[in-house]
Amino acid sequence: MMKVRVLSAFSAGLMSLCVATGATGQNISEMDVTLGTSASANGLSGVLDQLMGMEAASLSGLSANRLRQIGSAFDARRARDDNRIMDAAGLDALRAPRGGAQWRCLTEALYFEARGEPIEGQYAVAEVILNRVDAANYPNSICGVIDQGTGRQFACQFTYTCDGQSEEMTDRTAMHRLGHIARIMIDGAPRDLTAGATHYHANWVNPRWASVYPRTTEIGIHRFYRQQY
Repeated sequence: MMKVRVLSAFSAGLMSLCVATGATGQNISEMDVTLGTSASANGLSGVLDQLMGMEAASLSGLSANRLRQIGSAFDARRARDDNRIMDAAGLDALRAPRGGAQWRCLTEALYFEARGEPIEGQYAVAEVILNRVDAANYPNSICGVIDQGTGRQFACQFTYTCDGQSEEMTDRTAMHRLGHIARIMIDGAPRDLTAGATHYHANWVNPRWASVYPRTTEIGIHRFYRQQY
């Protein structure tokens, strides 16, 4: 049974590689079935040799650029599973993100508040929103935090919700990337960029509270602050 498990794990990994490279995994499945019914040490060695040969053959026909793309995709998937901050290349290598209403609200907020910011700045804005969700004196949902004050002139917490401009996300690349950041942060990525910030502002404005709350960091055009309760 141990030998079969080892082969299954190896072949599963090779199957993923075959999918990434466009090769077929039919022969791998056939080898698994054969070994599962009759697994001798010699048989295992022979099948592993064949599998490794298939792996080498799959890789040998790929261009250097395609190999880099595959490597980036696997690195991105691993980083996502570990809830680590990922760079733009890693995020772009992932499949289209998905989520419910709270995820959509966070994606939209990041799009209109931070899409022109560096990656760390985009994660930082997500931190602020989620820090507010956790704070007692703010709404306890992402959508609630983002929409707080919307509909009252000069009372909205996030400018894009009451500036009268279209809220249609037209940049598909940015939406894809920010959707992944929203997904990663909602799924529990560490919030260690802003030291618990609950506020931020662009560096060309000077809101009244900026002289009251301690500044925690500055990333891109945004300065971050932590509200004192």
